[in-house]
Order: sequence, then C-alpha cells, then structure tokens
Amino acid sequence: MKRWLPFVKKHPTVSVVRLQGAIAATGRGTLNDPGVAPLLERAFSKGKPAAVALVINSPGGSPAQSSLIGARIRRLSEEKEVPVYAFVEDVAASGGYWIAAAADEIWVDATSIVGSIGVISASFGFHELMERQGIERRVYTAGKDKSMLDPFRPEREEDIARLKALQAQLHETFKGHITARRGAKLPEDRDLFTGEVWIGQQGIDVGLADGIGHLVPVMKDKLGDKTRFRVYGARRPLVSRFGLSLVEDALAGLEERGLWARYGL
Repeated sequence: MKRWLPFVKKHPTVSVVRLQGAIAATGRGTLNDPGVAPLLERAFSKGKPAAVALVINSPGGSPAQSSLIGARIRRLSEEKEVPVYAFVEDVAASGGYWIAAAADEIWVDATSIVGSIGVISASFGFHELMERQGIERRVYTAGKDKSMLDPFRPEREEDIARLKALQAQLHETFKGHITARRGAKLPEDRDLFTGEVWIGQQGIDVGLADGIGHLVPVMKDKLGDKTRFRVYGARRPLVSRFGLSLVEDALAGLEERGLWARYGL
C-alpha cells in the first residue's frame, strides 16, 4: 500500500549491475557495449534509483568496447543525475579498470587487483615451422601493408614500428581517461601508466581506488539502513544453456583463460 501513497517517503533503491568477464566485441560470456547497454539503460532509468552500483570482475580486453561501455556509463549518469559506484571483486585490470574509472567512486576488497593501465598485443610466429615442413605461404594484396604482422611470414621492422605507434596512441587515450576521471586523486610524482597492478590498500594509496568496502555495507552507510537493491543481469542465450556451440565456447574460453591467468586467477 505504501508505494501508492505519494506523500509517504520511499526507501532509496540502488540499481546493481554485474559486469563480469573478459571484454570483447563478440563471444559468449564476454562484456561488450551491445550486451550491457540494455542492462545499464534499465538500471539508470527504472524506478528513479538513488545510485547505480557496478560490481566489476574483469581482466580487460578490447580497448574499444571498454571505452564504449565507460562512455555509456558516464552519459547515463550525467543525463539521469545518478551517482555511480564501482565495487571490484577479484580484478578490475586494463579494460576492466577503464570501466571502473567511469564510476564516481571505486571500492575494492583487500585482495582485489586494480590497474594494468597499458596496451598489449601478443601473437605467434610460424614461418620457420612452415619452412621445415616445406609449406609455402602465398599472399596477394592490394596495398603493401595489408598483410601487416602476418604470423606465417617473418616479422618486418616497419610492421613492429607501426604496431608500437598504434599501441602508443591507444595508451595515450587510456591515460587521458584515467587522468580525467581520477586526476585529482593521483600522485604527481609517480607514473601509474606502466601496466603495473596493485592489490587492495596499495591501489588506494596510489589513488586508483577510494576505499576498502563491499556493496551492501557501503551503500547502506551512504543512503541508510533501509536501502533496497535491485539487481540487473544478462540472461544466458538458450543455446548456451543446452551446451551447444561447444567448439566456439571452448576457443573463447581459452582466450579468456589467458587474460585471467595474467593476474594469477
């Protein structure tokens, strides 16, 4: 009956959105802007929430998807005038930290890993193996750089230089985002953009997090003991529930496993 009486004070509600997994444009179980957009839109819009809480557990991934998700969070927060709080579980590293930095405050567990503000590219070279097996690689392009970094051909110095230039550009964008969001909290005498990671209190000491705390107690401390929580989560596709597309899932799982393994998880 209470909710039908406009003059009766309502208890504050916090919209909770879980963002878990590697960040990639495609793949089941990954984070990307098309996948999280409906969750974020509902979280900021439904029922006039007092705040939105992001529960983050991500080792990173695609810079573009990280940027798109972060930009969406900021746009909705400003349009709806709703503050955002990030709560890190195991890790918010690289693109995961990019998303966390879109929040107004970042809270961590004493064992959470944050940081890894850098850009990485990794691959393999197979040209010597192919030569030993008598396999000839035939590539025809229109444009001399179309086959840049082909793993089946010897590396070219100009390709490496071009890749490093691209990485430097992405790194500057990443640093700009962190500086814009956390600038006043970051120490002036320390370079935090080397790809290094910090755990718990260390992350707070260098300005990458605001405190050690967990979702429910922190939000109740801010909004009151009567605070309610409304959780928004993605539904698994029907084919995924029945274990279909096993090969695709296995390959995606191996790639994601590699991202988590960087942080010993």
